[in-house]
Amino acid sequence: MTHEHTIQNDMVHNDMVRGDMARDGVPRADLPVQRLPRPEPRWLRALWSVWNLPQLAFTLLWTAGLIPIALALRVARGPTLPLRMASRVWAPGLLYGAGVRFTVEGADAIDWSKPYLIVANHQSVIDICALFRAVPVPLRFLLKREMTRVPFVGRYAKSTGMLFIDRDNRRAGPRMLRDAAAMLRDGNCLCVFPEGTRSRDGRVAAFKGGPFQAAIDAGVDVLPVAITGAGAVLPASGLFRVRPGRIAVRFGTPQSTAGAGRQALAHGAHAAVISLLIDPTAER
Repeated sequence: MTHEHTIQNDMVHNDMVRGDMARDGVPRADLPVQRLPRPEPRWLRALWSVWNLPQLAFTLLWTAGLIPIALALRVARGPTLPLRMASRVWAPGLLYGAGVRFTVEGADAIDWSKPYLIVANHQSVIDICALFRAVPVPLRFLLKREMTRVPFVGRYAKSTGMLFIDRDNRRAGPRMLRDAAAMLRDGNCLCVFPEGTRSRDGRVAAFKGGPFQAAIDAGVDVLPVAITGAGAVLPASGLFRVRPGRIAVRFGTPQSTAGAGRQALAHGAHAAVISLLIDPTAER
């Protein structure tokens, strides 16, 4: 590999893993835009822990029971039906089990006959359930490579065509971008969380530019999506600390990639998501 190729790979990897810088060189991180859960007294946390145990058992059994069915359908009917099963059976069941009051805003204004790179803020693992439920077409995600080692879930993700990023491998970024662009060109919707990790303080961190290159290469629009309430229902910190609450998924206006650079797209999508979190009508 030439020196120039090594530098290019490092630049893509840095965009995928560490995040973009603003023009002044300071990492972009907006003020908190979502209210965090209030601290609970110890006795209340103990009571909730007792209730969370059967919820955890339900989550594990629901997932472990449905995935073998989905894998069998994958063999018989291809990947589309297992993805539909995730959106119509698995995700609604988990949201209901968590006590979620779920709403979707702006989906009716989207032309779902087109493929999109869907970009969303990320506070909780339950974001995936919310997006599966909100997007009315088969949806795939860009996931961490570590997810392939999760029992049942890893097998399902690989068999349905999810993409994976190895954050410790500098050469993985360019290959992932090629795979993502090919998926989008084939007419599929792909969802990424461009912050790169879950927010623990209500802030929406800078969006990494790497994933937006896939949308540019495929010539598809970027669709910004804001998720509210997920961090209060199932925070990133703690072990399965579930609390009932409202989760809303808000769709913004698709953004064209024609003539745009990935950094400009990342900043524009970031601003759109912030606007949707602050004012649900701002981007519609």
